[in-house]
Amino acid sequence: MSRWLRTLFAVFLLVPLVALAQFRAGDDYVVLEVPQAVEASKGKIEVVEFFWYGCIHCYNLEPLLEQWIKRLKPDVQFRRIPAVFSPRWGRDAAIFYAMEALGVQEKLHRPLFDAIHRDHLNTEQGEAFNEWLAKQGLEARKFEETVKSFSVQSKARRAAQLSVSYRIDGTPALAVHGRYTIPASQRMLGVADYLIGTLRSNPGAIR
Repeated sequence: MSRWLRTLFAVFLLVPLVALAQFRAGDDYVVLEVPQAVEASKGKIEVVEFFWYGCIHCYNLEPLLEQWIKRLKPDVQFRRIPAVFSPRWGRDAAIFYAMEALGVQEKLHRPLFDAIHRDHLNTEQGEAFNEWLAKQGLEARKFEETVKSFSVQSKARRAAQLSVSYRIDGTPALAVHGRYTIPASQRMLGVADYLIGTLRSNPGAIR
């Protein structure tokens, strides 16, 4: 093998596989007709996960997503939005934001997923859910007051609005910088990496 071919082969091995993937709009992701406002800090790329605690696919994605988040570069800002398509989903969205308000969301996000899908917890069954809260060191009455608070209910309503404006029709789904949405698939994290790279190569697109 010539020196030139050896060099080319070495470079090929160093290229990330995601860069070689041929992701296409309409097949792997959707370009939003109306870009959405982002909450990321200036100069950072926002990635949003739309999820529902009752969604088994969201639960199965969670371990992979957690590892992916750890590998994100400092110019990417990740956040979760609970999708809302019904009163039941609205209740779980309020639970998510109540945990956030009480400063335990990061700690209890995965345990709540586990309780629902592994232990068959139903968040609409008051007594069972209150028992779960107690095991987490939370007082049920205070938690329910937080769920019903104006700020939490406002965030849950906003999550419902965003579910519509982002044209989310199922979970899990990802959104990249208010411009693209990625439906559930085995390649969705790779698609997100591809879109992040696309935005990173065009700084003017990051507002």
